[in-house]
Amino acid sequence: MEKRLLHVYTGNGKGKTTAALGLCMRAAGRGWKALVVQFMKGMDYGELHAFASVPNVAIEQFGRTGFVDKCRPDPEDPARAARALDRARQALASGDFDLVVLDEVNVAIEFGLLQTGDVLDALKNRAPGTEAVCTGRYAPAALMDMADLVTDMREIKHPYMKDIPAREGIEF
Repeated sequence: MEKRLLHVYTGNGKGKTTAALGLCMRAAGRGWKALVVQFMKGMDYGELHAFASVPNVAIEQFGRTGFVDKCRPDPEDPARAARALDRARQALASGDFDLVVLDEVNVAIEFGLLQTGDVLDALKNRAPGTEAVCTGRYAPAALMDMADLVTDMREIKHPYMKDIPAREGIEF
């Protein structure tokens, strides 16, 4: 196969992680090996259960249970993000995976848990046969410039606007 590409799924709209997981499912259907590194997630999300029985796709969570306070992150939050980036860096460079998803990495950068340059370096040093996807709101311009494909999910309407809370099986 020719050079593998870098995708960025960003924006305020719903569906960034879902799009990346759909790509993992398609890759698995072709016998590819995929890894999803979740930077900001540590809760019991539905994808953990769904992908537990999908061969060749692994999801590893490095986030906390609950949400990171952007203004006052816990001292453990940058350490968790650094461990996630170390794992992603290793997976990207190893050549062991056909597809590596850095889920919510854009948010980790925006919240100051990671430096953009460190993420770009990890992506630049990936094995030639490794496709990569970065998800999350707030994708930095340098990451979008580096990407081969950028999708901006735009919110038009959302159930939260009607005070409908997150629903199991849909949002988590």
